[in-house]
Amino acid sequence: MLEVSGIRIPLAKLDGTDAQEIRACRRALARRLRISEKDIVRVERRRRSIDARKRDNIQLTFTLRAELAPGARPRPEKNARTVDEAPFHFPAPTARRAGRPVVVGAGCAGLFCALSLARAGLEPLLVERGDDASRRADAVRRHDKTGELDPESNIQFGVGGAGTFSDGKLQTGTKSPAHRLILETFAAAGAQQQILWDAKPHIGSDVLPRVVTDIVRQIEEAGGEVRTRCRMSDLDVTDGRVRGVTLITTDPDGSEREERIAADCVVLACGHSARDVFELLRERGVTMERKTFAMGVRIEHLQADIDRVLYGSAAGHPALGAAPYSLSCHLPSGRSAFSFCMCPGGYVVSAASETGGVCTNGMSLSDRAGANANSGLLANVFPDDLPGDDVLAGVTLQRSCERAAFAAGGGAYVAPAQLVGDFLSGVPSSAGGRVVPTYPRGVAWGDVAPCLPTFVAETLRSAIPLLGRRLRGFDVADAVLTGVETRSSSPVRVTRGHDGQSLSVRGLWPVGEGAGYAGGIMSAATDGILAAEKILASL
Repeated sequence: MLEVSGIRIPLAKLDGTDAQEIRACRRALARRLRISEKDIVRVERRRRSIDARKRDNIQLTFTLRAELAPGARPRPEKNARTVDEAPFHFPAPTARRAGRPVVVGAGCAGLFCALSLARAGLEPLLVERGDDASRRADAVRRHDKTGELDPESNIQFGVGGAGTFSDGKLQTGTKSPAHRLILETFAAAGAQQQILWDAKPHIGSDVLPRVVTDIVRQIEEAGGEVRTRCRMSDLDVTDGRVRGVTLITTDPDGSEREERIAADCVVLACGHSARDVFELLRERGVTMERKTFAMGVRIEHLQADIDRVLYGSAAGHPALGAAPYSLSCHLPSGRSAFSFCMCPGGYVVSAASETGGVCTNGMSLSDRAGANANSGLLANVFPDDLPGDDVLAGVTLQRSCERAAFAAGGGAYVAPAQLVGDFLSGVPSSAGGRVVPTYPRGVAWGDVAPCLPTFVAETLRSAIPLLGRRLRGFDVADAVLTGVETRSSSPVRVTRGHDGQSLSVRGLWPVGEGAGYAGGIMSAATDGILAAEKILASL
């Protein structure tokens, strides 16, 4: 196969359909190589990105792979290379071991770790405190409509983890040969094929539930067992080694069953919101440390305004879709603020998992057709910002802000909200403007600043005008701030060595976002696969 990068196609030559894009790619590749289109047996998109630096001449840039006909003589091309790379695979089957691994948590780290172990023949047990994807979606809809919160099954807990209801963005700043395998696994499980080549791929929170359901099916077909409504209530640690776990399973009639399972290999993929698990680890002497995390609010603009700023007169072209942005700035104070989990054409969601606490997140559906754009607007919280020496001081701070937001909203998981202009002026808001908040439980207009640490609120207040210089209109007065966003990442790290095991407890394998080693779907899934490889290497 011949791979050619940097192939640019003007937006005017595209109509937004997949078939037309393939034809345009074939023509552009033929011109680039100075061969006939008939000499191209097959063309495959490997990467597609939007170059909107010149809004009057927006282009799509492709990396293409092509199979050429025998006898074709392409001209020498500096951006072309022959590829014959061996694809990255899940671990190969290995000899069956005594005792099966237990994987705690069915977010992306846990799912991909369990899938890897199952395909290697180790018959893992994957336990998830929340529901399967279908029942979990029902619980989320019920909470959005009535305010009833299920602390065990919600936007944070359940099959697929927190990523299932946060757009399913597959961008990552990390590099790994496992990334292609992960994307192919998602596509084979029902995600859109374009995630295989989009530079900023996403699946959508309407598609992800059936995708993760299919991955569960694959785990079970490979010999693994998956239990939902099954929570780890205790971890047996003796002489510095894992000996087993205690599980509590909730049956459909509401009754609970407790079971102790002997296990010398426990993968901890609990996610960043499993605060009771962090407390359990502290009690069992598992080494943890504070880590930097971030807090702030969700900011909403009209998506049409963002599209016009970034795409000019081409805004709305079907080949472009809703425009994303990514912003950050550093302040003279030494602090910084940044956008996080930007959701084009998306919605602010209620991400609560504890009674009496409001926290927000964002999501988009696969079509990204919502009227608003939203993103987290966050500032870092460093370990030195926290009082005392409690390793879980960050959890305490998160919880206090969520409870303050619950009180400011007046209860029932209504969220406090404020217009950007009022926030910058330091006055409460009494009503909204052009941007209609999408938070499903409704908002109470007022002042979001008291719900956040003072240094976070002041950092955001100083940063918004600067970010408005980088993205015109970001600081528009009637943009909406909805509070609070506290769960962007874990406030603790469950420390591990180069072999992947806990520094203090042998046989305990911390992975993913909750353990402090990932920051999104792709990095979490990668961490799960690599943990499985290290487990297999340790046998």
